Amino acid sequence: MLLHIKRVYEKPEASDGKRILVDRLWPRGLTKEQAALDEWMKEIAPSHELRKWYAHRLEHYDKFKELYLQELQQDKPSRLLRQIKEWAEDSPVTLLYAAKDTTMNQAVVLKEIIESL
Repeated sequence: MLLHIKRVYEKPEASDGKRILVDRLWPRGLTKEQAALDEWMKEIAPSHELRKWYAHRLEHYDKFKELYLQELQQDKPSRLLRQIKEWAEDSPVTLLYAAKDTTMNQAVVLKEIIESL
């Protein structure tokens, strides 16, 4: 599987393949041209309530992950995750996120889930 994660603020590269933003809000200070997105999948981003509660506080990450996994069990998000997996089986797919923390964010969780499907 050719699935990667990357901060949306990093320079787009041909090796990124299909670029999918997985944030609910548009990244600050970034134009659509700079983001070079193929898709913006707000539906698989954490809900506004969960995102605000987590606020990237590392001590909440385990609970955030648990609650986020529950949100992703709904019909539309689960279909989108399977679609991403199909794309990543044939060519590179990069999940883009804006968070400063590169190890404890929703893209990390999504990558783990998609790889386990």
